[in-house]
Amino acid sequence: MVQMNLRNRDITEGRVLEAMGQLPRELFVKPEYAEQAYADHPLPIGLGQTISQPYIVALMTQTLKLSGTETVLEIGTGSGYQTALLARLCRRVYTMERFSELSARAQAALGNLGIENVEFFVGDGSGGWPEEGMEFDRILLTAAVPAVPEPLARQLAEGGCLVAPVGESVSQWLASYKKEQGVLRKTTVCGCRFVKLVGKYGFAE
Repeated sequence: MVQMNLRNRDITEGRVLEAMGQLPRELFVKPEYAEQAYADHPLPIGLGQTISQPYIVALMTQTLKLSGTETVLEIGTGSGYQTALLARLCRRVYTMERFSELSARAQAALGNLGIENVEFFVGDGSGGWPEEGMEFDRILLTAAVPAVPEPLARQLAEGGCLVAPVGESVSQWLASYKKEQGVLRKTTVCGCRFVKLVGKYGFAE
């Protein structure tokens, strides 16, 4: 997976490649899809959600430019695979998921791997982390939004980076935003297609 689908393309960040080479992806997919765990395409995880293809996971993570000292807010825990990857590459992860069943499964998977630097919350991720006054060095959305939710823009620290698929419900652009003097400066990365982020500041149910 790392050599064929990541290194041979445009994934160049050594820490990302190393972490993805060590993380057992089969722990985050349903048993019936275990043989496809490392194939470069998304897989269903239930409740209408998916685990993203390895390449897009690597690309989004690389775009965050993590050094290891950051606090990261992840919107859309899903299977927990992206969460586990972030946990290996930053100081602490705060992750939000609207489906309690998916959050519980992800917590179990990360627990089996001994990953402890993650805080979980079940609720509407489009509204941001519920604790007052929280700011994050990086924010990653693993589901599509029509625009960057204002609560997430507020919770991004000055100089921080937010990565999200932004656009219509059927197709989006993966975009990176840097916060400079309180304003989000956008850079488009590539076209993409994600499930919708349903919530007050996302898509309607």
